[in-house]
Amino acid sequence: MTAYLPPEAILRVRDAALDSGLTDPSVRPLLFDGVLPRYRGTLPILAAPMRQLHSDLAQMNQVERLVDGSVPLEIWLRNAIAQTTEAEPLRVFQEALDEVARRAGGEPDVLPGGAAPEIKEQIVHRDDTVPIDFLRGGALAGAAVARLKVPPYEDGAPLQPNGFPHAGTGWLVTPTLLVTNHHVVNARTGTGPERPLAAPEDLRLQACHTRVRFGYDADADGTGEDAAEEVGVSGLAAADPELDYAVLRLSEPSARPVLKLARRPLAVAGGDCVAVNIIQHPGGLPKRVALRNNLVYEADERDVRYFTDTRGGSSGSPVLTDDWRVVALHRGSRRVENVRFQGRTTAFVNVGTQMSGVLRDLADRAPDVHAEITAAQDGGAG
Repeated sequence: MTAYLPPEAILRVRDAALDSGLTDPSVRPLLFDGVLPRYRGTLPILAAPMRQLHSDLAQMNQVERLVDGSVPLEIWLRNAIAQTTEAEPLRVFQEALDEVARRAGGEPDVLPGGAAPEIKEQIVHRDDTVPIDFLRGGALAGAAVARLKVPPYEDGAPLQPNGFPHAGTGWLVTPTLLVTNHHVVNARTGTGPERPLAAPEDLRLQACHTRVRFGYDADADGTGEDAAEEVGVSGLAAADPELDYAVLRLSEPSARPVLKLARRPLAVAGGDCVAVNIIQHPGGLPKRVALRNNLVYEADERDVRYFTDTRGGSSGSPVLTDDWRVVALHRGSRRVENVRFQGRTTAFVNVGTQMSGVLRDLADRAPDVHAEITAAQDGGAG
């Protein structure tokens, strides 16, 4: 693979670490917390702290992922953010993390050909309370969301027999069908024109070897997976790279609730705002939820665009309205600068594919799958 970050970005991260006091040798173990010890032990040890830092960054920048699917540079940057309080170094670390996470996840460019508009409205005097059943509904919806690990294949064989899976999020739409992004199943690193597509047979093999883990909600014992339920995938039921969706068929039915789908596209009137909720496994980590402080600013027949605090690596997450219906399939994020929204000067612009558009495409591309989903939705499952 090519490096995650260009040399000038590595130098900016190095200088930001110096400004934050992270070159102190006593801090190095904190920066590598969560990185596989076997890999950490392969890194050269240098006497000069600044050279050690530069060497660590340069080495990690060339490693696509480790055998457990983790990206060491991504982990290091998350740890650097946790150890930093100064605004400017924090900005440098966050920008680097955003880019590494996007490239590692193989996310498509979410703002091709243009930037987000400047939005300055301040919404006040608005009742932001919700019924208590909102929380009960959220817990039920969360049970349908799973962490995915997808092993890459090339020319019909695993790229790395011992691991290197790509992580993403998926969710049940019927007891045997699960929805995620095409780029999650594609399991390739890179963005834009550098993002390769797996050959059809490799894509099928990657789908069939995907591991789906429900109930991965916390890191209770260092692995966080004791109470989780893992199931396999028997096939790729349908997919489209343009709308960036994939439907996987599970090897056995799940007794968990399924998520209800919004049949009509989300529309946002001028000057209005719509809050959405996102249940996700960012970067393959335990389940997290972004509640309501995720305001949609624009929607069309294909896409929903919204400001939120989610990070790269949440690909495939359901974007839900307050009645816990899926209105969009989250597919990518991009940090934007100099945009004011709800009093904030920077924010992420996230993009999700309208579920109404996915259903229309399924009706044309895979009518049997569309009929199966429609029957499960109309039958009251979940």
